[in-house]
Amino acid sequence: MVTQEQRKRQLAREKFLRQQQRRTAARRKARMRNSVIASVLGVVVIGSVALYTTGALKDDDKTNASSETTPSAAATSKAPDPCEKAAAGKVKTATWKKEPAITIDKSAKYTMNLATTCGDVDIAMKTSAAPHTVNSFSFLAGKGYFDHTKCHRLTTNGIYVLQCGDPTGSGSGGPGYTIPDENLKDKSLKDNVYPAGTVAMANTGQAHTGGSQFFLVYQDSQLPPSYTPFGTISEAGMKVLKKIAAAGESTGAGDGAPNATVVINKATVTKS
Repeated sequence: MVTQEQRKRQLAREKFLRQQQRRTAARRKARMRNSVIASVLGVVVIGSVALYTTGALKDDDKTNASSETTPSAAATSKAPDPCEKAAAGKVKTATWKKEPAITIDKSAKYTMNLATTCGDVDIAMKTSAAPHTVNSFSFLAGKGYFDHTKCHRLTTNGIYVLQCGDPTGSGSGGPGYTIPDENLKDKSLKDNVYPAGTVAMANTGQAHTGGSQFFLVYQDSQLPPSYTPFGTISEAGMKVLKKIAAAGESTGAGDGAPNATVVINKATVTKS
């Protein structure tokens, strides 16, 4: 027969075991979250070398956005592809040894249009705040650098971004040169949050390592202010971005290739 004292000790042991289980689960969840956020933020490209730190916009997978991973989510069945067939054409593989000279009008307004297989995404660029970044995109778009490239990474857990701008589609490609970080004190970045609608550069996690990779934020995302915010997505563009996000990503873990086949058929930067 179990005495009252033995029963108390048994209940105490059971309570202790429950507490340990909860703490173990919490630690596991925290490790997974940190792994994801790091992965999303760190990818970018310097030349043809893959410089990764899983971190906005990992093997990119991503933060960030070049940039620049997330706790696992329950695996789900693959959603149907909401996008159209890509236009005919080949990705260009040219690289350059140094950042192009600034030829844009720093006082003018510029808009970037991404004509994708999922719809058009228009971006109002922050020319005066990020002239090196805007000039680089104007240069690369003019060379057809982004045409026929896939947006290779969608993150749906921890941070919420679509990452594009790598002609190799691997998360390690770039134009051969890097550009300086800019506009890191933008007034839109409050409490280390990149708000929905932001377009920012991905990087390796080190200063001034942005190349051509960038990320589009479709939901407010907690990120350190280390990724140059250089544009804002139009309302119509946000609808396209959310359609892509709704289709999910390929791993079921919250960080992988988008299920939607997102190809930039044509990228253009125009002065308005």
